[in-house]
Amino acid sequence: MSFYEQLVAETADSRDAFLSIPLVRNTIRNGADRRLYLTFLTEAYHHVKHTFPLMALAASRTSDERYQDALVEYMEEERGHEKWILDDIRILGGDPETVRNGQGGPACRIMVGYAYYAIEHVSPYAFLGSVHVLEGMSVLLADQVADAMKASLGLESDAGFTYLRTHGSLDTEHVAFFQKLVDGFDDRNTQRIIIDNATIFYRLYGSIFHDLGARPELSHAA
Repeated sequence: MSFYEQLVAETADSRDAFLSIPLVRNTIRNGADRRLYLTFLTEAYHHVKHTFPLMALAASRTSDERYQDALVEYMEEERGHEKWILDDIRILGGDPETVRNGQGGPACRIMVGYAYYAIEHVSPYAFLGSVHVLEGMSVLLADQVADAMKASLGLESDAGFTYLRTHGSLDTEHVAFFQKLVDGFDDRNTQRIIIDNATIFYRLYGSIFHDLGARPELSHAA
């Protein structure tokens, strides 16, 4: 078994728990209204905008040149993706400037805060736990969610869905890149750090959706 296969196997329960969140499950099946989608995009903006700085921080905290090279390649690919989210918000009638000048909800801020903490105080490799969760869930779910949302909103074009579409099936090359990267780690301690932090990030990312589902003004929408 490769390390990537071990990572998937040992985090399967956490992955299943994420996929069983009512808001996630219902949105995949039924879509949601515009207000809920805009709220999701707002939360996405406030964690995606940290992707590049987090990668830069991880690269500065490791002497592993293979890992640094991978992070630099990631950075080139991921820089500016938060701007796509603001464009989607604008197209769908939201206020991108309010989003840009605001902040994410508590769960989003906790997840981002832990990401910085983990790189600084656990290991630069802890960041790969978040990559496994956020990128993996995007590839698995983004196109399904976009299709369901378009149907529920009665839309025919992909305008307003750039972020989801570019992080769906089109992003499978990133998963292959991630798999190759982590399969190159033979140190058991490094492997354990990645697995443990993937488990943590499933819970932290899931908390964002639990919070959205608990908001009375949104819970009816999914």
